[in-house]
Amino acid sequence: MLCLAIDTSTPTLVAGIVDTAHGELAVQLVRDCRKHNEVLIPTIQDCAARAGCTLPDLDAIVVGCGPGPFTGLRVGMATAAALGDALGIPVHGVVSHDAIAQQLIDAASPPSSLLVATDARRREVYWSRYRDGQRSTGPEVHAPAHVAELLQDDPVEVLNCPAHIELPATARRVDISPTPASLVAVAEWEREPAPLVPLYLRRPDAVEPAPQPLSPAIPDINLG
Repeated sequence: MLCLAIDTSTPTLVAGIVDTAHGELAVQLVRDCRKHNEVLIPTIQDCAARAGCTLPDLDAIVVGCGPGPFTGLRVGMATAAALGDALGIPVHGVVSHDAIAQQLIDAASPPSSLLVATDARRREVYWSRYRDGQRSTGPEVHAPAHVAELLQDDPVEVLNCPAHIELPATARRVDISPTPASLVAVAEWEREPAPLVPLYLRRPDAVEPAPQPLSPAIPDINLG
């Protein structure tokens, strides 16, 4: 089965073509991407060309549903949904933290406990905790200090976290993003894909403006 895998939940835009029988055929990682809307489709097209296929050859799409900041996450999920609708193929949403954790769980010596933290901006982090290969807590969003307290009370073997976020270094620390292969690996292929639900975990920064009173200069006209 030929799959397109997309993730825009972190500063690293991830796209790739994965053959479920033979692994990754093409991968593109655009680090520190700030133009998801402009970059994603050309990146997908480049991956398809390098994999020797066209978009109509795809059998399915897998997309990371976060947690992630509103704008970037929305671009990736909307693109996946639009392509799936246009091509008439299923779109499977996955938790992006699960795809990060899967790479560590698949290691030669997998940790029995790990925590995945990604930048939520506004001095917060998204985090999920894993034990014995399964997500046990999260995803949630808190200040780093809250997560630091959790780690002090119940340490983990591996901590995945961006370098600029201050968290206890008692665990082995890494900083990895989802990969096309790990996104495909955590998709629930035996189930019909559910509607895509973005894991924003908090309300968007933009708010509806408060209603403004009418100017006294506007006459009150009775149209009855």
